[in-house]
Amino acid sequence: MKTPTASSIPPFDRRRRAATLGLVLAAIAILAACSKPAPRSEDIRPVRVMKIAADNGDVLAEFAGEVRPRIESRLGFRVGGKIVARKVDVGTAVKRGQVLMQLDPQDLQLAQAASNAGLKAAESNHALAKAELARYKELREKNFVSQAVLDAKETAYKAAHASYEQASAAYKNQSNQTAYTTLVADADGVVTGIDAETGQVVAAGTPVVRIAQLGEKEVVIGIPEDKVDSLRMIPDVRVRLWARPNDVIPGKIREISPVADPATRTYAARIAIPHASADIKLGMTAYVSFAAKTAQPVLKLPMTALFRDKAGSAVWVVENGAVKLAPVKINAPSGNDILVAGGIAPGQTIVTAGVNLLKHGQKVKILGDDAIVKTADAPQEHTLAAASSPGAAK
Repeated sequence: MKTPTASSIPPFDRRRRAATLGLVLAAIAILAACSKPAPRSEDIRPVRVMKIAADNGDVLAEFAGEVRPRIESRLGFRVGGKIVARKVDVGTAVKRGQVLMQLDPQDLQLAQAASNAGLKAAESNHALAKAELARYKELREKNFVSQAVLDAKETAYKAAHASYEQASAAYKNQSNQTAYTTLVADADGVVTGIDAETGQVVAAGTPVVRIAQLGEKEVVIGIPEDKVDSLRMIPDVRVRLWARPNDVIPGKIREISPVADPATRTYAARIAIPHASADIKLGMTAYVSFAAKTAQPVLKLPMTALFRDKAGSAVWVVENGAVKLAPVKINAPSGNDILVAGGIAPGQTIVTAGVNLLKHGQKVKILGDDAIVKTADAPQEHTLAAASSPGAAK
């Protein structure tokens, strides 16, 4: 039996089938529109919370800095000339008296030779004047010469003696100048910088090598101008290294610059760390914290609890299983936390995760009773300010 094709079906039958199909589809659409939608379940979001508490914790001002030597010398030649040899590189450990660089000594050696010749001539004249004075003293005792002749010989001797001392001093000075063509380390340390190379002509006193003495280390930080006076009086100073964040090293303010840096507008402060271990290397990044007890109880929240809306900063407060938005006033950051100046009270439960997915009055489910953590159980260390040093950031 052959299956009928579209061309074999009469036009009237094709129109009738199309109309029937349209009626069926319309009936299905009407039935679908009349059916009631399935009831939606209430949206209850799981959240993590914490119960806030006030405490007189430690207020911290933390600044990033760099470990530097207590004494870093910039050494240079005491005479000018052309550098012909460099004996050290950056990072070389040197001992006192070790040769660092050398200048071309040829011109100074020639001057030293000329001074030596002048010294020998003055020495000969001095010896001759001394011998003649002795001989004329004998002649005067025998009354063979007058006193005037003896006085002249004594004057000649004094002049020769003075010329000899002058030539001797000139020779010693020129010898020192020749010795200054060799630059030596004045203390044990490590080379931290090379400012001149072989073949360069330098003037007297131009720094060519930097040496950090092996001894006490310190951390250099920049303090904003509004914190200088308050931090100067805080005795509790703590130093942490970026490489070892869990180790706290006690520090002490050694000096604060009286003049602000023209580029950063901060005041350079040097924090001594006398109890630092030997494995602390120069140039390491360090964080200096100034700690002091707060005068009034403070509230601390994690940054994740902060919600930003058009009105400003706010947090979600959980009450009777639902959340409501509470505007807060931010005092200062504290690392990954914030200090709250107002808007919430101790004992309230605050949402700490998922704040951007909530809406006012929404039902929430707390993720376990152990999710409620009191801030009093955490270390009470709050940061009032954080600033960077030239070249470093937390």
